[in-house]
Amino acid sequence: MQILIWKDQDETARKRLLARPDSSSGPELRCAVADIIANVRATGDEALLDYTQRFDRVTLKGLDLDPKATRAAAAKVSSATREALEVAKENIEHFHRVQYPKRIELPTSPGIRCFREARPIQRVGFYIPGGSAPLPSTVLMLGIPAMIAANPLRVLCTPPAADGTIHPVILLAAELCGIEQIFPVGGAQAIAAMAYGTQSIPKVDKIFGPGNSWVTEAKLQVASDPHGAAIDMPAGPSEVLVIADETAHPEFVAADLLSQAEHGPDSQVILISTSESIARGVLSALDRQLLGLPRRETAIKALQHSRCIVTADVASALAISDEYAPEHLILQVHEPEAWARRVQNAGSVFLGPWSPESVGDYASGTNHVLPTYGYARSYSGLSLDSFFKQITFQHLSREGLAAIAPAVEELARVEGLEAHRRAVSIRLAERGYS
Repeated sequence: MQILIWKDQDETARKRLLARPDSSSGPELRCAVADIIANVRATGDEALLDYTQRFDRVTLKGLDLDPKATRAAAAKVSSATREALEVAKENIEHFHRVQYPKRIELPTSPGIRCFREARPIQRVGFYIPGGSAPLPSTVLMLGIPAMIAANPLRVLCTPPAADGTIHPVILLAAELCGIEQIFPVGGAQAIAAMAYGTQSIPKVDKIFGPGNSWVTEAKLQVASDPHGAAIDMPAGPSEVLVIADETAHPEFVAADLLSQAEHGPDSQVILISTSESIARGVLSALDRQLLGLPRRETAIKALQHSRCIVTADVASALAISDEYAPEHLILQVHEPEAWARRVQNAGSVFLGPWSPESVGDYASGTNHVLPTYGYARSYSGLSLDSFFKQITFQHLSREGLAAIAPAVEELARVEGLEAHRRAVSIRLAERGYS
């Protein structure tokens, strides 16, 4: 990473510095995903078994898991891992329970009563990525809010291991969240299965969870189809932006940058510092910490399209951050809570030297499913609200309708909607009905 002085960059250079890596979605990927979705809709489980063989190199006899076998596998997870999951579960549950939506009711005018109530989404689906390591934390981040919301149907799909099983720690995390319908299916085909249903996998109304470019493209396609399913949010590669002033600890900052860089070669990390000496110290710490990192090659690839920027002050750094709208924002600055009040665009913010982004990924209590790729300008991270829908109600007396009738009838007339006007006038003309 090269140190770049912000005031020396022209407008074009500044835009380039804040550009994200190109998305891997393109016409070929879109067509391939559309074909997978169409095939799953047409042949159901047969397509899922075929794709599992083709993409995962796993031959499955069927998609249903033996409940006794899954409980037995979960029971074999080490006590240390179980305790860590339970600590995380307790904090995540505590933070999400206080988000429970409240009923709102008030008379807007005499004789007119309006209220709003939350209803849980009836059927939700969770996608848990596979890869080099299991992600039980994502199971907790999705499953715990769904458990609190009491969504009646909860379905989990995740790629199978080479022997066709699901990793025991995933099964244990699902058990802790009360998720019983679990299927060894991954990729775009899993998204299609949950969106439209197959012989084994129930159709859901909303799909949650991260994934690679195939999964992301599948989520976007099913969300655009009225017969498909809604999704939690658009998603891209992981990212973090750290703002560090002269009080920051270079080793801490470097550790935070690498914690995101190791996610994948398309991850992006950005350091904005008010001190060139701190920036140099961070780059030196990066070199040292990379030496012992198991995912060193992955992190190095991510660092190749990452940035190190020096600004005049924290206010300028925050302005740059708001323009970038990071998934994770870390403020290693003096009086971070005072500066935090000025943050406008970020998925989740970590304040001070003792708040690494890792705690939000696992166990502090906040949700780690967050908007990336600049979507933090308009999207929130996952919360309990994501698992509900809000319904409004109104109840009017005859007097209440009479009082508001002139305004309704006039607006209906202006908009040329005569039947709307008559729905009011016919009622008020009726004398014998109460």
